Amino acid sequence: MRRGDGNELTGLAKLAYKPIGLFFGLVGGLLAGKVFGIVWKRISNEEETPQPLSDEYSTREVLLAATLQGAIFGLIKTAVDRYGMKGVRRFLDAPRPPARPRAEV
Repeated sequence: MRRGDGNELTGLAKLAYKPIGLFFGLVGGLLAGKVFGIVWKRISNEEETPQPLSDEYSTREVLLAATLQGAIFGLIKTAVDRYGMKGVRRFLDAPRPPARPRAEV
């Protein structure tokens, strides 16, 4: 059950965040893939990650890789989403400079 604490984006702000959120999601996915590749190389001493349908790897190895990949992806995606939203909130909540009155002619 979600509890509304009044900090959710609403209306126009939610609509404005959509393209930014898509960009953050894309960057987060790419970053997660790179991090998983680096981590897998270090723990397995292999250049490539195991593919689910490949006969070159044991079922145990494939499942371990999938679990690790999911954990890394979830962690990075959540971090990117959270910090992206915080940045957008900071921008949206920033005080605007007062409008200067127009000089009448």
